[in-house]
Amino acid sequence: MTVLTLTLIVVFSLAAVAVKRVPAGQVYSLYRYGKQVRLLQPGTHVVLPLLDRVGHRIDLGGRVLRFDASLAETAPVQGTVYWQVLEPERADAVIEQADQLIRHSALDALQAETEADQQERLQMAARLKSSLNQQLRERGVMVTRVELDAAA
Repeated sequence: MTVLTLTLIVVFSLAAVAVKRVPAGQVYSLYRYGKQVRLLQPGTHVVLPLLDRVGHRIDLGGRVLRFDASLAETAPVQGTVYWQVLEPERADAVIEQADQLIRHSALDALQAETEADQQERLQMAARLKSSLNQQLRERGVMVTRVELDAAA
């Protein structure tokens, strides 16, 4: 192989790596030297090869989180939290810990609740959703629905 051939291979390889395709419903956070530079919205983008890297692939669709809570004086409670990312620029910093943040916040909010019948359980779910959204809104995440079930 000649030097020209090797040079062409390297140039075409770098050009191929420089093109990033972001699928619909997702956002990629682009990092340079360990700091976030920008968010790549759905579509095709050209980035600087060897300098830029994709830090997080953030799905903007809804997600589901199941949890079990054993509260001190009541029967165990199982639940489902439906959540989604609304502001990817805020959520980027905590996206890897989002499930743990939501689970921890849900368990903290449920600690204050007592035993509930079906109507009270619906009200507890609404209060839990409100409490979670107050804590998570500043991080760019929103809880869209909470369902609570009595544990079997």
